[in-house]
Amino acid sequence: MQVVDQVIQTLREIAQTEVMPRFLRVGSTRKSDGTLFTEADLATQQALARRLPDILPYPVLGEEMTPEEQHALWEANPDGLWVVDPIDGTTNFIHGLPYFAISVALMRHGRSELGVIYNPVANEMFYARRGSGAYMNGIRLPLKAAPASMGDTIAAVEVKYLRSGKLGTRLTSLAPFGSQRSLGASTIDWCYLAAGRYDLYLHGGQRLWDYAAGIVILEEAGGQACTLDSDDYWQGPLWHRSAVAALDPCLFEQWRRWVRNNQ
Repeated sequence: MQVVDQVIQTLREIAQTEVMPRFLRVGSTRKSDGTLFTEADLATQQALARRLPDILPYPVLGEEMTPEEQHALWEANPDGLWVVDPIDGTTNFIHGLPYFAISVALMRHGRSELGVIYNPVANEMFYARRGSGAYMNGIRLPLKAAPASMGDTIAAVEVKYLRSGKLGTRLTSLAPFGSQRSLGASTIDWCYLAAGRYDLYLHGGQRLWDYAAGIVILEEAGGQACTLDSDDYWQGPLWHRSAVAALDPCLFEQWRRWVRNNQ
């Protein structure tokens, strides 16, 4: 069985045993950084940490580790590291909103080589391995073509982490896109962009586990990304990386230019 297929099977099983039985049935606490945390996050991360090294013998870096543990794992394992977000969209998960996912990436030498993201409520499995294309439930991505005009696009925009108040204001008053969404799970946002459900993407700063799987899915679907400061997405700060992205190359150039000119 191929590595991607093994990861897919693992995510389906862990979602069935650890995630969905706790959906709408779990309490939450807040971590030191203010983000929400549940026993489902921890149980899912522990299950991934047990099973992923059996697929390829690399350690697992997860969101629910301490920053010290995360940094130590990153520095010690440049040749291979699993990066996981056990439940991305924990706030949605707690409140019963069906927009959350399990995310797994395999990273080597600072770049993602494989990404698998599973939304168990929708039963949508998005996955890609570098050089092999991107898929959703066996269907090649994207699922649809991008619109010809920027004015007809749908943009996924998270304004909370934008450092520029000017850019946030311009997005409200002078946005070049047709419609905007912000649904609270970055990993699924990347997948929807790769699928063509979204056309544009903007996020002021994601954690490693928020983008590690999604970026390779987007790139393998033919999309492009940069950061707010660099045309090379992979040169952005590792632990808090912004994203400006689009599926269509022409729309990407227009979107990047508009965002940069309005910061």
